[in-house]
Amino acid sequence: MLTIIGRDGTPLPEPALAAVRDAALLVGEPGRLADLPVARGVRTLATNDPVGALQGIDVTEQNVVVVVDGDPGYFGIVRELLEQGHAPDVLPSTPLVARAFAQAGLPWEDALVVSARDGNLRRAANACRAHPKVAVLTGPGAGPAELARALFPVTPRSFVVCEDLDGPRERVVYVRPAEATTRPWNDPDVVLVLDNRRALGETGWISGAALGPAGWALPQDAFGEGTGARLPGARLPGARLGLSPDVRAFVLAKLGPRIGDMVWDVESGDGSVGIECARFGAAVVAIERDKATCDRIRESVRLHGVKVAMACGDVRSTIDHMPEPDAVFIGRGGPETVQACAALNPDRIVVIAADGETQPILDALVKRGFTAEAVQLQATRLTLRTSDTADTPGAASAPSPEPADPVIVVWGERGARSVPRRPSRTVRPIETISALPADLGGPEV
Repeated sequence: MLTIIGRDGTPLPEPALAAVRDAALLVGEPGRLADLPVARGVRTLATNDPVGALQGIDVTEQNVVVVVDGDPGYFGIVRELLEQGHAPDVLPSTPLVARAFAQAGLPWEDALVVSARDGNLRRAANACRAHPKVAVLTGPGAGPAELARALFPVTPRSFVVCEDLDGPRERVVYVRPAEATTRPWNDPDVVLVLDNRRALGETGWISGAALGPAGWALPQDAFGEGTGARLPGARLPGARLGLSPDVRAFVLAKLGPRIGDMVWDVESGDGSVGIECARFGAAVVAIERDKATCDRIRESVRLHGVKVAMACGDVRSTIDHMPEPDAVFIGRGGPETVQACAALNPDRIVVIAADGETQPILDALVKRGFTAEAVQLQATRLTLRTSDTADTPGAASAPSPEPADPVIVVWGERGARSVPRRPSRTVRPIETISALPADLGGPEV
């Protein structure tokens, strides 16, 4: 049989010791095989790739034990082994993340846990930009220095770097990102990335990052007193600051902001698109040319309690100094701005097109490899009209005398998702649940 044991520096419990004593082959990460009660003649193999070391080994004819750090079922090797057809017994220890937060003296039920391994450094950094308490599991080429370079100097954070937790070379170091880029690190296990002002967090009922918003497409007046004002050269319909909630809902649906994404809000007029994306957990940069608008957006960001970085200037002149986007919203700027942003190869772009710009914007997106579409939206708000007579009680809705201007939304997507095929019912049959007995309060069917 195959047994996976997690170690955390504390004495192994008796079931784990018994598995080690009965093992014919003992495989483990370097440093995790020391001081184990290994029987004479038992083969041992220290490796950084224990899953690869099991290739070609028959675990049905002998007892094989793999020893790793922490909880092997939490960002560990259990998933890989199951995918390869193994069915291991798992004896975990305290997860690395729990030990790291214990060293920092912080609760961690509200922490976001991400892995920077296997090419996920950029998404892990975006999570750290957007959230105040993140545990980052590190790997080769994705350690404290690389993470700090991705965050510095835009995102002020503190690092708690944990190396060889509970091992002979354990070290816990508190540093700023700037210092983390210059110091040598010795195989760090996990980095806690903290916004010290909000690192304690609030008591909740669910583990992990805060829940997403209960509602979205907030009212237009939720984004500061500047709503409805005019900007020099404004291209939005009616030259208004920002989008109506109805149009913004469609824009957000096409942007699809998620944890780990970097979203650019390019001249939305009031920062509303960026603020709503931040409420979904995405990292956001708002880009505006008008200084007064930048000030209004900063105030709205504070009022909504989200994290949005602010860049004042034209996007085409600041583009080389910005983090790589996954999704871009463009409220003003026309085809030239679309071309500049599309050249960065984000996954999704959504644009508000002024008169005569729709086809040039579509062409610019298609030229860069996007699947592009456009729609014209016009929402007419209904007003409440209450009857004044007693014989016709109640209320009726009537169209507003001032329907909103039509808005053209153009969007492009890379690798457009196909509609998944409906699974066969023979794979997972529909189950019929019988009604509860009447004396238990169940419904009568």
